[in-house]
Amino acid sequence: MKRHGGPAHAPRRNSAMKTRRTFPDDPRPWRVLSREYLHRKPWLTLRQDHVRLPGGNEIGEYWVSEYPDWVNVVAITRQDEIVLIRQYRHGIEGVHFELPAGVVDAEDRGPDDAARRELREETGYAGGRWSHLMTVSANPALQSNRVHCFLAEDVEVDGPVTHEATEDIRIHVVPVDDVIGLIDAGDMVQALNIAPLTRYLLSRRPRRDA
Repeated sequence: MKRHGGPAHAPRRNSAMKTRRTFPDDPRPWRVLSREYLHRKPWLTLRQDHVRLPGGNEIGEYWVSEYPDWVNVVAITRQDEIVLIRQYRHGIEGVHFELPAGVVDAEDRGPDDAARRELREETGYAGGRWSHLMTVSANPALQSNRVHCFLAEDVEVDGPVTHEATEDIRIHVVPVDDVIGLIDAGDMVQALNIAPLTRYLLSRRPRRDA
């Protein structure tokens, strides 16, 4: 585990979700005329929908990638540090800082349960006060799943990590004040991580300015 100090250098639906607002002139949903699965694998399920739009136009081949819901955790220690990980991502062939994150498994009781499990497995940290930060979509036009983001405050090391055989993860504990520097330097590029981090940093501002 690496502890950083000083300025950063360049190198299922959750019950906490709020009810979405609707408006009288909202666009109407599309009507699905037929649905066919073209590919079904654990990490790549692709379906093809034939849809009719509210105006009557049809799209005969509209592709949607199906994934299970994902979770990530903004984990803050009692020393006002954030628990981050670094791992290689083959899609962009690079290593960057990330939040502890993972998939909501069938065995999980819900996204909050999955988030606690992923934090404990990937970093060894646990405990603290937990709250739901936000739920976002990676790509609402083409993906079916959502990402549930949680805040865990006052977490502590609770034991050794339990990484899977395919995981090669490094743990870094970084002062919260250095997070913006990591993003600005390009050391963190995962948009689904930057969104809840930004939400958390904005929530801190009134308390710090008081």
